[in-house]
Amino acid sequence: MTTTHRRAWLALAAALATSVALPVLAQQPAKTTRLVVPFPAGGTADVLPRLLVEKVRGAYPAGIVVENKAGAGGNIGAEQVARAEADGTVLLASPPGPIAINQHLYKALPYDATQFVPVTVMATVPNVLAVRSNLPVKDLAEFLAYLKANPGKVSYASQGSGSTSHLTASMFMQLTGTEMIHVPYKGTAPALVDLVGNNVDVFFDNIASSATYHQGGKLRILAVADQQRSQLLPQVPTFAEGKLPGMVAVTFFSIVAPPGTPAAAVAYAHRQFAAALQAADVRQKFAEQGATPGGWTPEKTGEFIRAESAKWARVIQAARVTVE
Repeated sequence: MTTTHRRAWLALAAALATSVALPVLAQQPAKTTRLVVPFPAGGTADVLPRLLVEKVRGAYPAGIVVENKAGAGGNIGAEQVARAEADGTVLLASPPGPIAINQHLYKALPYDATQFVPVTVMATVPNVLAVRSNLPVKDLAEFLAYLKANPGKVSYASQGSGSTSHLTASMFMQLTGTEMIHVPYKGTAPALVDLVGNNVDVFFDNIASSATYHQGGKLRILAVADQQRSQLLPQVPTFAEGKLPGMVAVTFFSIVAPPGTPAAAVAYAHRQFAAALQAADVRQKFAEQGATPGGWTPEKTGEFIRAESAKWARVIQAARVTVE
């Protein structure tokens, strides 16, 4: 090959390489990407996205950060993302409340939750039925018998009115025809303190929060509200095993984008987070939180969120739960 031909060939190869690389580079955000968590730092809703952000930094050369914008049951952070520029540089990392439940609880919201563009589900975490350690029951059957023998006398804690723990308890009572007294708290921590202190009888909690206390004998987890047992507490049966198959209540942690975000930007974000969820160290850290990794497609994520929203709408309507 002559020098002239070699130069022509190298020029052609470089042009082809550039033509292939440009569409990929064009999908990378040109400015810092913000992953907004609409709740305070420290909880599962905050921990999971931070684990993923550490894995995807290389795919965001302009930077990617987690921002906590808490308040109003997650509505403040959700509104901020809903009004953000739809270019893929602002995403919402959210549990069910702001995107699937709050529109059925609040009389009015400053955003339309149905207009968020699904990216993926990071993980699902089952809720569990936890009781005080000295409640005289050892399994779900004995608990149901105890409830029916003591109608309206058993108290249940929640993270607050309209929270997932409140709605999960409402679902349970609707499915079993039982009645308990609601004691709302301001978050998981104070509810657990009173459950461990035997000041309240029951708490439908996130498994990650209660597991350590269960293992230490400070409370007793009777059943897992998921399709299968949790790897975190494999010895604890599901509600279905206790002949209550309709009792499925998981907290999911999703990523969604502002209304109108282009498909290419959504696809880019999905690829990065889905790949991160396959990493062995990420899966191990998620397992320690009692979380089952997701990485679902935007289409499956959208279907799941709509189904969850419809399910909780029925529970809310039947229980007549409202939040100002």
